[in-house]
Amino acid sequence: MSQIVVRDKLFIGGAWVEPAGGDVIEVVSPVTEQVVARVPHATEADVDKAVAAARDAFDHGPWPRMSLAERSGIVTRIKDGLLARRQEMAELITLQNGSPITYSLTSQTMGPVAVIAASLAAAADLVWEEERTGLGGPLLVRKEPVGVVAAVTPWNVPQFTIAAKLAPAFLAGCTVVLKSSPETPLDAFLLAEICQEAGLPEGVLSVLPADRETSAYLVAHPQVDKVAFTGSVAAGKKVMAAAAENLTRVTLELGGKSAGIILQDTDIDAALPQLMGGAFPNSGQACVALTRILVPASRYDEIAARFTAAVAGLTVGDPADPETVVGPLVTRAQQQRVLDYIRVGQEEGAKVLTGGGVPKGRETGWFVEPTLFGEVTNDMRIAREEIFGPVVCLIRYEDEAEAIRIANDSDYGLAGTVFTADDAHGIEIARQIRTGTYSVNCQRFDTAGPFGGYKNSGLGREFGAEGMNAYLENKTITLPAPAKA
Repeated sequence: MSQIVVRDKLFIGGAWVEPAGGDVIEVVSPVTEQVVARVPHATEADVDKAVAAARDAFDHGPWPRMSLAERSGIVTRIKDGLLARRQEMAELITLQNGSPITYSLTSQTMGPVAVIAASLAAAADLVWEEERTGLGGPLLVRKEPVGVVAAVTPWNVPQFTIAAKLAPAFLAGCTVVLKSSPETPLDAFLLAEICQEAGLPEGVLSVLPADRETSAYLVAHPQVDKVAFTGSVAAGKKVMAAAAENLTRVTLELGGKSAGIILQDTDIDAALPQLMGGAFPNSGQACVALTRILVPASRYDEIAARFTAAVAGLTVGDPADPETVVGPLVTRAQQQRVLDYIRVGQEEGAKVLTGGGVPKGRETGWFVEPTLFGEVTNDMRIAREEIFGPVVCLIRYEDEAEAIRIANDSDYGLAGTVFTADDAHGIEIARQIRTGTYSVNCQRFDTAGPFGGYKNSGLGREFGAEGMNAYLENKTITLPAPAKA
């Protein structure tokens, strides 16, 4: 896109309205470093208006009172609308955050479609109301929507993280104020158009692109019943503290430092493509990325050589080019952060096996070479802190007990994988790793199962029945005991 994209209205309560303030967000291309879009910056006054619309729609509108079948019909139309505008959505995401277009056409666009489809299935299978036999008489146990939801989403996989919140919230009967990232506001506006065309009632959705200050105001709003947040650990702690003032329910999907364990009997030819896909998704800007690869000492040199060649062979370039595997990072600040970690790793004694700087010929744009560190120990900062870029560490271990200990020796617990010739043994390893999701001999992310983290990786779960329950309250209605004969 050579022409600057301009949006001059916000989507509040189902309508396109003038913003309360005059501040503007400028979206800068991570490839050209030029402004590619301008949108309004939502203010606290806009938040108040959006929350009031959501509150009224929930308390008095038709949405929570519709049948599940009626809500599911509208959500299905939203899913179909996303599918119909997939190319447009993918190009917008690539324009904003530099995601390689092949990744945008799959995970960034088909991923949200899969999330919505899985949410529809989970809602259909859920027991919304049931009778139980109580100690003193019959009980009626039912699920009801939690209320007004503040959804705060990041820039790396914007539509995927939005769908993870909107789909179950909508199906539950909640209303939503979506605070989109200032780095990626355009895709959220396109989604608003799709929701409007699908027949979503007034007040059910608002879309507010804004910075952290506006986010803080939204999550602390006394009329919000639940906050659903995806982002960094530091920001997640602030969200939780703000929500605590009103005892607002919180779901937090935070960071990761996931370990991929290569066992002694692994066929490295079969495992390597999966490991590469898991290590460098979205140019390494993914919370589930396998950033620690644990290698048996007896095979370290062999596997390090194979991994080095594979990383060195990754195509770095314009994210609009279908051949590109690793594109630019989202901002100059993110690029500098990653380069700083590469410097720290070298200072700590780790060895750069390949990469380690800005690619030649890519001085314009926020590129970092895919970087592989060898001779890493698990106490180094590059092994403990989330870098969020194309940087992977090889860590040596002596036996399986040590591999499990290293994998678990982390402040995070989001994802991971194990590769072995024995699937059953892989499952036994998986049971011993303290993470919310884990893969055996594959690198698969399945939206039919619950997703979330242990430890600093978050609170609560998204996807599956567990993800639906995060947007529901459980109510018990005690009924009179039947009269005795």
